[in-house]
Amino acid sequence: MKRKILLVDGYNMIGSWRETRPLFKKSQLDAARTILLNRLSNYASFEGLEIICVFDAQYVPGLRQRYDEFNVTVIFTEEEETADSYIERLAAELNNPLNQVSVATSDLNEQWTVFAQGALRVSARELEKRACSVKADLDKLFDQIDLTTPPLRPWNEKQLEGLNKMLKELDD
Repeated sequence: MKRKILLVDGYNMIGSWRETRPLFKKSQLDAARTILLNRLSNYASFEGLEIICVFDAQYVPGLRQRYDEFNVTVIFTEEEETADSYIERLAAELNNPLNQVSVATSDLNEQWTVFAQGALRVSARELEKRACSVKADLDKLFDQIDLTTPPLRPWNEKQLEGLNKMLKELDD
Protein backbone atom coordinates (compact mmCIF):
# COMPACT_ATOMS: atom_id res chain seq x y z
CA MET A 1 0.00 0.00 0.00
CA LYS A 2 1.25 3.45 -0.90
CA ARG A 3 2.23 5.97 1.74
CA LYS A 4 -0.14 8.94 1.46
CA ILE A 5 1.56 12.32 1.79
CA LEU A 6 -0.22 15.67 1.69
CA LEU A 7 1.90 18.78 1.17
CA VAL A 8 0.07 21.91 2.32
CA ASP A 9 0.83 25.52 1.40
CA GLY A 10 0.19 26.86 4.91
CA TYR A 11 -0.37 30.56 4.31
CA ASN A 12 -2.43 29.78 1.21
CA MET A 13 -4.78 27.73 3.41
CA ILE A 14 -4.85 30.34 6.20
CA GLY A 15 -5.71 33.06 3.71
CA SER A 16 -8.46 30.94 2.13
CA TRP A 17 -10.19 29.12 4.99
CA ARG A 18 -13.22 30.85 6.52
CA GLU A 19 -12.07 30.20 10.09
CA THR A 20 -8.53 31.51 9.64
CA ARG A 21 -8.95 34.26 7.01
CA PRO A 22 -10.01 36.95 9.54
CA LEU A 23 -6.95 36.17 11.69
CA PHE A 24 -4.70 36.34 8.62
CA LYS A 25 -6.10 39.75 7.69
CA LYS A 26 -5.42 41.01 11.24
CA SER A 27 -1.85 39.57 11.11
CA GLN A 28 -2.64 37.18 13.95
CA LEU A 29 -0.58 34.49 12.27
CA ASP A 30 0.26 32.41 15.35
CA ALA A 31 -3.42 31.91 16.16
CA ALA A 32 -4.25 31.14 12.52
CA ARG A 33 -1.38 28.64 12.25
CA THR A 34 -2.49 26.90 15.45
CA ILE A 35 -6.05 26.48 14.14
CA LEU A 36 -4.80 25.23 10.77
CA LEU A 37 -2.35 22.74 12.29
CA ASN A 38 -4.97 21.46 14.72
CA ARG A 39 -7.47 20.85 11.88
CA LEU A 40 -4.79 19.22 9.72
CA SER A 41 -3.76 16.97 12.61
CA ASN A 42 -7.32 15.70 13.06
CA TYR A 43 -7.61 15.19 9.32
CA ALA A 44 -4.27 13.34 9.14
CA SER A 45 -5.16 11.02 12.01
CA PHE A 46 -8.62 10.26 10.69
CA GLU A 47 -7.53 9.70 7.08
CA GLY A 48 -4.20 7.97 7.78
CA LEU A 49 -2.13 10.62 6.01
CA GLU A 50 1.28 12.11 6.56
CA ILE A 51 0.96 15.90 6.32
CA ILE A 52 3.78 18.35 5.69
CA CYS A 53 2.68 21.97 6.07
CA VAL A 54 5.01 24.54 4.52
CA PHE A 55 5.04 28.24 5.44
CA ASP A 56 6.85 31.03 3.60
CA ALA A 57 9.71 32.62 5.50
CA GLN A 58 8.57 36.06 4.34
CA TYR A 59 6.35 36.14 7.44
CA VAL A 60 8.91 34.53 9.77
CA PRO A 61 12.42 35.54 8.64
CA GLY A 62 15.42 33.40 9.47
CA LEU A 63 16.85 30.00 8.76
CA ARG A 64 14.74 27.06 7.64
CA GLN A 65 12.92 25.45 10.55
CA ARG A 66 11.37 22.01 10.73
CA TYR A 67 9.42 20.57 13.63
CA ASP A 68 6.43 18.37 14.41
CA GLU A 69 3.32 19.89 15.95
CA PHE A 70 -0.12 18.34 16.33
CA ASN A 71 1.03 15.25 14.38
CA VAL A 72 1.93 17.45 11.38
CA THR A 73 5.43 18.19 10.09
CA VAL A 74 5.81 21.98 9.93
CA ILE A 75 8.41 23.63 7.73
CA PHE A 76 9.29 27.32 7.50
CA THR A 77 11.29 27.94 4.34
CA GLU A 78 14.55 29.86 4.21
CA GLU A 79 14.26 33.63 4.06
CA GLU A 80 14.33 34.05 0.27
CA GLU A 81 12.61 30.74 -0.54
CA THR A 82 8.89 30.56 -1.28
CA ALA A 83 6.63 27.80 -0.02
CA ASP A 84 5.66 27.17 -3.66
CA SER A 85 9.22 26.40 -4.76
CA TYR A 86 9.87 24.25 -1.68
CA ILE A 87 6.63 22.29 -2.19
CA GLU A 88 7.32 21.78 -5.91
CA ARG A 89 10.82 20.45 -5.16
CA LEU A 90 9.59 18.22 -2.32
CA ALA A 91 6.71 16.86 -4.44
CA ALA A 92 9.19 15.87 -7.15
CA GLU A 93 11.45 14.16 -4.57
CA LEU A 94 8.67 12.27 -2.81
CA ASN A 95 6.59 11.25 -5.81
CA ASN A 96 7.62 7.67 -6.53
CA PRO A 97 5.90 4.27 -6.77
CA LEU A 98 5.89 3.92 -2.97
CA ASN A 99 4.22 7.29 -2.26
CA GLN A 100 1.03 9.01 -3.34
CA VAL A 101 1.71 12.73 -3.08
CA SER A 102 -1.04 15.35 -3.02
CA VAL A 103 -0.54 19.10 -2.83
CA ALA A 104 -3.08 21.42 -1.20
CA THR A 105 -3.01 24.94 -2.63
CA SER A 106 -5.26 27.29 -4.54
CA ASP A 107 -2.33 28.70 -6.51
CA LEU A 108 -3.12 27.54 -10.08
CA ASN A 109 0.48 27.73 -11.28
CA GLU A 110 1.63 25.54 -8.42
CA GLN A 111 -1.25 23.12 -9.01
CA TRP A 112 -0.26 22.66 -12.66
CA THR A 113 3.43 22.29 -11.80
CA VAL A 114 2.87 19.54 -9.23
CA PHE A 115 0.24 17.88 -11.41
CA ALA A 116 2.80 17.68 -14.23
CA GLN A 117 5.14 15.94 -11.75
CA GLY A 118 2.49 13.29 -11.06
CA ALA A 119 1.16 14.62 -7.76
CA LEU A 120 -2.53 15.08 -7.08
CA ARG A 121 -3.87 18.55 -6.34
CA VAL A 122 -6.36 19.68 -3.76
CA SER A 123 -7.77 23.20 -3.58
CA ALA A 124 -7.88 25.13 -0.31
CA ARG A 125 -11.67 24.99 -0.38
CA GLU A 126 -11.70 21.21 -0.90
CA LEU A 127 -9.23 20.62 1.94
CA GLU A 128 -11.28 22.88 4.20
CA LYS A 129 -14.42 20.86 3.38
CA ARG A 130 -12.62 17.58 4.08
CA ALA A 131 -11.15 18.85 7.36
CA CYS A 132 -14.55 20.21 8.49
CA SER A 133 -16.22 16.91 7.62
CA VAL A 134 -13.65 15.01 9.69
CA LYS A 135 -14.11 17.45 12.59
CA ALA A 136 -17.89 16.94 12.44
CA ASP A 137 -17.42 13.16 12.45
CA LEU A 138 -15.03 13.39 15.43
CA ASP A 139 -17.48 15.65 17.29
CA LYS A 140 -20.26 13.07 16.73
CA LEU A 141 -18.03 10.28 18.05
CA PHE A 142 -17.09 12.38 21.07
CA ASP A 143 -20.75 13.06 21.83
CA GLN A 144 -21.47 9.31 21.78
CA ILE A 145 -18.77 8.51 24.32
CA ASP A 146 -20.11 8.22 27.87
CA LEU A 147 -17.64 10.16 30.00
CA THR A 148 -19.56 9.71 33.25
CA THR A 149 -17.91 7.86 36.08
CA PRO A 150 -18.92 4.22 36.01
CA PRO A 151 -20.82 2.98 39.07
CA LEU A 152 -18.80 1.29 41.80
CA ARG A 153 -21.13 -1.71 41.75
CA PRO A 154 -22.69 -3.46 38.79
CA TRP A 155 -26.25 -3.45 40.22
CA ASN A 156 -28.79 -0.68 40.43
CA GLU A 157 -30.97 -0.06 43.52
CA LYS A 158 -33.87 -2.23 42.33
CA GLN A 159 -31.53 -5.17 41.69
CA LEU A 160 -29.93 -4.73 45.12
CA GLU A 161 -33.35 -4.79 46.79
CA GLY A 162 -34.12 -8.04 44.96
CA LEU A 163 -30.83 -9.57 46.10
CA ASN A 164 -31.44 -8.51 49.71
CA LYS A 165 -34.93 -10.03 49.56
CA MET A 166 -33.46 -13.31 48.26
CA LEU A 167 -30.85 -13.33 51.07
CA LYS A 168 -33.57 -12.84 53.70
CA GLU A 169 -35.56 -15.70 52.22
CA LEU A 170 -32.49 -17.95 52.38
CA ASP A 171 -31.93 -17.06 56.04
CA ASP A 172 -35.52 -17.92 56.97
